[in-house]
Order: sequence, then C-alpha cells, then structure tokens
Amino acid sequence: MKSKWVVVISVIALVLAGGWIYRNQHGATAPAGTSAPAGAAASRATLVEAAVVGRRDLADEVTAVGTLRSAESVMLRPELAGRIARIAFDEGRPVHKGAVLVQLDDAVQQAEHARARAALGLAQANYKRTQDLFGRKYVSRSALDEAAANLRVAEAEARVTEARLHRMAVRAPFDGIVGIRNVSVGDYVKEGEDLVNLEDIETLKVDFRIPERYLAELRLGQTVTLTADALAERAFESRVIAIDPLVEAQDRAVLLRAELDNRGHALRPGMFARVRLRLAERPDVLVIPEQAVMSTPEGTQVFRVRDGVARSTPVRLGARRGTWVEVAEGLAEGDTVVTAGQIKIRDGAAVTVAAPDVAAN
Repeated sequence: MKSKWVVVISVIALVLAGGWIYRNQHGATAPAGTSAPAGAAASRATLVEAAVVGRRDLADEVTAVGTLRSAESVMLRPELAGRIARIAFDEGRPVHKGAVLVQLDDAVQQAEHARARAALGLAQANYKRTQDLFGRKYVSRSALDEAAANLRVAEAEARVTEARLHRMAVRAPFDGIVGIRNVSVGDYVKEGEDLVNLEDIETLKVDFRIPERYLAELRLGQTVTLTADALAERAFESRVIAIDPLVEAQDRAVLLRAELDNRGHALRPGMFARVRLRLAERPDVLVIPEQAVMSTPEGTQVFRVRDGVARSTPVRLGARRGTWVEVAEGLAEGDTVVTAGQIKIRDGAAVTVAAPDVAAN
C-alpha cells in the first residue's frame, strides 16, 4: 500500500514540474483584453532579407540570335585555267591588298604579250611612216586611215594580252587573313575553281532578325550588346548600321545588321551570337529585385512588409533587365519587399528585416 502512494506522489510531482518548465519557456497566458509582451512577439518573428522599392533608368530591349560575318569575305578563284607555279602566302596569316597569293604558269601568256608588243611597235612605225608620206603627197588618205586602224588593232591586242597575263596571278582584293588552301603547287585548276578564302575580320558584322512589331522603334545607330557562347564571360558593344527595307513574309521579321570592332580577333566569322538590341531609355522606372517575385496559382505576388508583418501582395510586372524587374502595378516607391526567406513565411507572418537594400540608382 505504501509503495502505491509513492508512485502516485511521484507522478503528481512530474506533472507539476512539466507545467513549471512550459510556463517559463512560453510565458504565462495574458489576461483577457491585454496583449502579449513585445519580447515574446519578437522572439516568434522570422528573419528575412528585404529591399526597398525604388526607381532606376531602364532600357527597353529586345533579344535575338544572330550570326557573325566578316566585314569582307571572298573565295579566291582563278579567272583563267592553268597550272599553279607558286603559292605565295602562309595559311591563316594576314596579307595586304594587291599581294600575289597564287601564281599560275604564264609562259604562254608572256610570249603572246611579247608578240603583241612587237606587233604594236611595227604598227606605230608604219603609221608614223605613212603620216610622213601622206604629208609629202606620196600616199592617199585611205592608206593613212588603214595605217591608223592597224595601229589601233595592235594597241588593243597588246592590252588584251597584258590583261590575260595579269590574270594568271590571283591577288588579294583587300587586306585580310587567308584561310586554308585547297590546292598545291603543280595542280591544274580550271577557271572559277576554289583556291582559298580571304576574310577581313578587323571589323565584324552580325545579322539578326527582330519581329515586325518593333519596326517603328528601329533606328540606325542603336546600341547592340552581343555575347557568344564561346566567350560567355564577355560582352561586346556594336551599332546598327543597316535595316532591311523588306519584312520577311515567312516569319514576319525584319533583318538588321550591326557592326563591331574586332581588332583583337576575339570573335570569328560564323560564330553564334546572342544579341540584345536597346530600343529606348526610360527614366525613373519603378523596380524591384527579381528575387522578390513569386509565381503562385493566384498569379505573380510579392511579400510586402509593413509594421513587422509580411502581406502577400499581387503585382503586375513589366520589363526585366538584368536582376531588376519593372513594377507596373501593385507597389509604391518606398515599399519594402522580401527578397530572401519567402519559403519560411506565410501571409500575415511576423518578420524581422535584416538591413533592407534600396532598389534605386
């Protein structure tokens, strides 16, 4: 019987001890009509990061993809058939305008030109002699005319053979870098056969297409920011130099061409490029960090903080530029929005904000 009373007294003691511990940890229940101590409410608030809604200058931009092209590009081909006698360039190296790159065997053309020059000299002498005889009335006017015609024919023949001789050498039409050749010394090439490509890459062009709905906003000289997957950490600035007057019927887009300085040869023709075209600059646009935006079944929302309480607030957004998002509706300048910690809170939750950032210039 005595052991039974010991057990009962022990249970009662444990219950009383548990109640005392709970009271000390959570605080006594406040009497009706009174509020809980401020320290207790603060201890239940969730720590979050936040930013103050501000204003920034925001550029209206449109993105596209494009392809880089050389400022000048040509596949060199011979105008006349012949056997290659000399290759006068190193592959992948720069050459200057007018430099002979490929020399075809021109022995026959040299001989033909020499014969034409000799015939020209004879025609000149005959014409001079005939002029002298005509002045002394020894020959008729027709003889003088015939000598003059023969001279003109000889001059034309000399020019033809000279041009043919000149075309046996393939020259660089502009300063640039030669590519990988497709022929060797001794090869017989036909007229129009590919020899080697020549590229001017000191300046590059990028062609890209913009939907026709932006046509009224397009201007020459607009800024284009370009990035390439091969150089993802770098951005290159360029300018629009041409707008195609034709809107392509297939995809309802207009072709633009921009030009950029490439003297460092960081970019190469044929590379894929991501293009961002700046259309206009709008000052003092209301913006928030993109981290504050939440997509919910009810729409786009943010947590707005007032008096230490986070309220779920629907917003309508505009343009996105970098890490900033335009606020078209739902917030005012100076509002505080949660940027980190949204997953830990619900609508109406008490929060403590850690040093909010200001989303302004």
